[in-house]
Amino acid sequence: MPAGRRRHPRPHDPGELPLNSVATALLLSADGESGFHAPTIADFFPDPVLFAGTWFEFGRIQFVRMVAALLLALLFVVVARRATLVPGRLQSGVEMLLDFIRTGIAEDILGKRDAQRFVPLLTTLFVSVLGFNLTGVIPGLNIAGTSRIGLPIVLALWVYVTYLWAGVRKQGLGGFLRSSLFPPGVPPFLYVLLTPVEFLQVFVLRPATLALRLMANMVAGHLMLVLCFSATAYFLLEAAPAMKAFGVLTFASGLVMTLFEVFVAVLQAYIFAILTAVYISMSLSEEH
Repeated sequence: MPAGRRRHPRPHDPGELPLNSVATALLLSADGESGFHAPTIADFFPDPVLFAGTWFEFGRIQFVRMVAALLLALLFVVVARRATLVPGRLQSGVEMLLDFIRTGIAEDILGKRDAQRFVPLLTTLFVSVLGFNLTGVIPGLNIAGTSRIGLPIVLALWVYVTYLWAGVRKQGLGGFLRSSLFPPGVPPFLYVLLTPVEFLQVFVLRPATLALRLMANMVAGHLMLVLCFSATAYFLLEAAPAMKAFGVLTFASGLVMTLFEVFVAVLQAYIFAILTAVYISMSLSEEH
C-alpha cells in the first residue's frame, strides 16, 4: 500500500453482522458495558443475611444447604414410616439406592465382612453429596451446596478420620504406619524416595483431592448453567432483533447442560463414595 494512503474499513457483510455482534457483545459484557453479565466466582459469595463477618454468617449458600438437609431427612423419615411389605414407587426407589450402595460399593470394595461396618458411612456420604449437588438444578435454589469448599472439606475430613481410625484399629499405629509408608517388596534404599511420596498421598492428597474434585466440578457446572441462561435472557430481552435467534440456541444449550449437571451430580456422589471405600480398604489391608 503506498505511503500516506489509509485503507478504509470495508462495510460489514449483512450475513456476518449477527456473528460479529455476538462476539462484540460478549467482549463488551466482560467490561460491564452491556446488559449481559457473565458469571463469576463472586456468584458463590453473596452477601450474608445474618451474622456478617463472623464464623456463623448465614447467607444463600447456607440456606440452600439447610433446605437440602431437611429434604433428605424428610424423604427418609417418610419412607421409613410408610414402609410396607409390598413397596410403592418411592419406597422401591429408595431401597434400590440403598441396595446399590451396599452391594455395588461397600461389598464390592470392602468385602461382605468389612462392608457392614461402613455401609452407614458410605450411604450417608453418597446421599448427602447427591442431595447437595442436585440443589444446583432445582429452581429457586440454583446453586450446589457443595460449590463452596467448606462442606466438601467437612465431608473429606470425615473420610480422613475414618480411614485412619480403621487402619490404626486393625493394625495398630506402628503397623498402620509401616504398611502405609513402607510398601513391602521394595528395596530399602528406595524408601528415601517412596516414603515421603506415600506420606503425602495418605495424609494430604487423599482428603485434599476428595474435597477439591467435588467442589471444582460443581463450580464449573454452575458457571456453565448461568452462562447459558444469562445469555438466553440477554439475547431474548435486550439484544437487537437480528440476535434474538441466538437465544433459542443458548436456551437449548442450557437445557442440555442441566441434564449434564444432573449426570455430574450423580457421578460425583458415586466417585466420592467409592473412593471412600477404596481408602478404607487400603487402610485395612496390611499389604498394598
